[in-house]
Amino acid sequence: MASNYSDRQFQGTYLFDGKMAKKGYGLNKMCFSFNDQAARDEFNADPEAYCEKFKLTEAQKEAIRNKDVIGLLREGGSIYYLAKFTGLLKLNMQDIGGLQTGMSTDEFKAMLEKNGRGEV
Repeated sequence: MASNYSDRQFQGTYLFDGKMAKKGYGLNKMCFSFNDQAARDEFNADPEAYCEKFKLTEAQKEAIRNKDVIGLLREGGSIYYLAKFTGLLKLNMQDIGGLQTGMSTDEFKAMLEKNGRGEV
């Protein structure tokens, strides 16, 4: 029998399907808002109020407070929108890759280079 795509699991990854999109709608909408400097300033001035503005769940707010990117993925965050939030934290995609795989950023970069992913 063929493997169902939704049944595959990879360490540090979470399937972003319709259910997760619905779960993370407010979170992703908030992260998208960080495209605008005014939104970033508003968030930095009062993160709790900004999270309330987008009706984040308590679990999502807790992950925001803890800067827990993996927790945000579990709570419906799309990596594409979360990249806006991680930018506020001064994290890049290699930092996030390290978080997802349990490696340091340097270990993750070395793994990419070893596997022929070129310069990072």
